[in-house]
Amino acid sequence: MIPNLGVTFYENLMNSLPDGQLFSLRAVFNGLPRILERLPITLGLTLAGSIFGLALAILFALVKIRRVRILYPIQAVFVSFLRGTPILVQLMLTYYGIPLLLKALNQSLGTAWNINAIPAAVFAIVAFAFNEAAYASETIRAAILAVDPGEVEAARSLGMTESQVYRRVVFPNAAVIALPTLINNLIGLTKGTSLAFNAGVVEIFAQAQILGGTDYRYFERFISVSLVYWGVSILVEQFGRWWERRLAIGDE
Repeated sequence: MIPNLGVTFYENLMNSLPDGQLFSLRAVFNGLPRILERLPITLGLTLAGSIFGLALAILFALVKIRRVRILYPIQAVFVSFLRGTPILVQLMLTYYGIPLLLKALNQSLGTAWNINAIPAAVFAIVAFAFNEAAYASETIRAAILAVDPGEVEAARSLGMTESQVYRRVVFPNAAVIALPTLINNLIGLTKGTSLAFNAGVVEIFAQAQILGGTDYRYFERFISVSLVYWGVSILVEQFGRWWERRLAIGDE
């Protein structure tokens, strides 16, 4: 009974909205449920790209700080390339490059990787992760260098190993400094997932395009998806502020 009442209420609400020929407010809102169906895919791309990107960013930052032989020039060129090319180009390079790499491995090593079995989302996540790492690595590097050297020396004088110093002193303090910028990067990555449709991933932006193609209400559908992106960005921003307060309390 309750679900039927909800459906009836929704239908009555949609029917009460104006449906003009030039602009339809009804089309803005009646497409939201279909668009929200793809929200888990967008959030999945964001979370996976940010997690792998953060891990790579820490690695890039440490390589640059410690100027690791061989790896340092490779990291410098790699980061420069990622920061100097559009993310859409990187997505296309990943989309077409990974299958070529696997095909080359199959030919040279005699393996039998099934290239067609790789989900399109994997290519998007790889591209987003490397792009995120390129920008976040500089933020993390600056945050690590901003940690009070006195605290680091005090930790070493207590007999901590280098890994313990980073884990217990450097990274917690650097997190407080880097978090606001990393949250902004996360919001940017959320919006950047709209490019995943170029790799065949049907996320919320692609769903809005599909809906627009059925009734040619593209403008209204793009307003709908923009509202979804806006709402997600606000939630991420609020989560970032809550996390900042938690870290600040722990820092005290």
